[in-house]
Amino acid sequence: MQKASLTKASKRFYTYKFLLPAGIIYFVLFLLPTIMSFFFSMTRWDLVDWNFIGLDNYKTFFSESSLNIGFRNTLIYAVVTCGLKVVFGLLLGVALTSGLRIKGYLRSVVFFPTLLSTIAVGIAFSSMMHPTQGLINKSLALAGIVGPDWLGDTSIALLSVAFVDVWKGVGMATVIFIAGIMSIPEEYYEALQIDGGNAWDRFKHITNPLVAPAMNSVIILAFIGGLRSFDLVWAMTKGGPGFSTDLIASIIYKQYQGGFYGLSTAGNVILFIGVSLLAFPLLKLLSKREVDL
Repeated sequence: MQKASLTKASKRFYTYKFLLPAGIIYFVLFLLPTIMSFFFSMTRWDLVDWNFIGLDNYKTFFSESSLNIGFRNTLIYAVVTCGLKVVFGLLLGVALTSGLRIKGYLRSVVFFPTLLSTIAVGIAFSSMMHPTQGLINKSLALAGIVGPDWLGDTSIALLSVAFVDVWKGVGMATVIFIAGIMSIPEEYYEALQIDGGNAWDRFKHITNPLVAPAMNSVIILAFIGGLRSFDLVWAMTKGGPGFSTDLIASIIYKQYQGGFYGLSTAGNVILFIGVSLLAFPLLKLLSKREVDL
């Protein structure tokens, strides 16, 4: 009995020993910076010295004139990009798991934008969306259509950036959906075919319900990515025109540019808490839906 207990204790010791390096890396690269962020968000610091000022940074951050616009834009951006990635990703996933002869090539084409630098994509599309010299409006002009000022019109600038985000990110969503669809047993489709089901019945009664775990993953990843998005917006519009494409992350970056490091750190803490408050209930809701299915 004692020998068995020693053996179990020895196994636990070796388990913890193997986990220790990963634990140290996780602590140094994630937990420690997180704790330091909470502390420095209550200070006025300049990369060399700091003074503790309590919650003043949070009060100042919430008094920002463009904050309401930033919150609204961030939610719109996250919902639009998430929804379109789910829809297009699912449709492409279904198409690229069908009997297409060139589906292997098409999978590569769909996934390719994911490999590109976000900044490079932003610069390229900024050029393509130029109101007079851009490729998009020149192509529309050939068909007799006058294209809008994609990034200069306050009513469509945010959506224009969102569509570029979807173009770049839909490949990852498609890969996740492909994995989910390919994990569905082929026997289900064969049984439906025997019963006389068509392609729509395959999607409605088998693919759509059973791909729910993959869909939940795409929703969570895309929604969190949309809430945290910064680099594409900054590369394309820098938050303009006016504040029409300002997101929470771009507001924080502007504060950092101005040398308000404590204030920008407080903004990052608020963004972290906000994303958590939105993402965790959504994850719980999706997990419950998955179980019900």
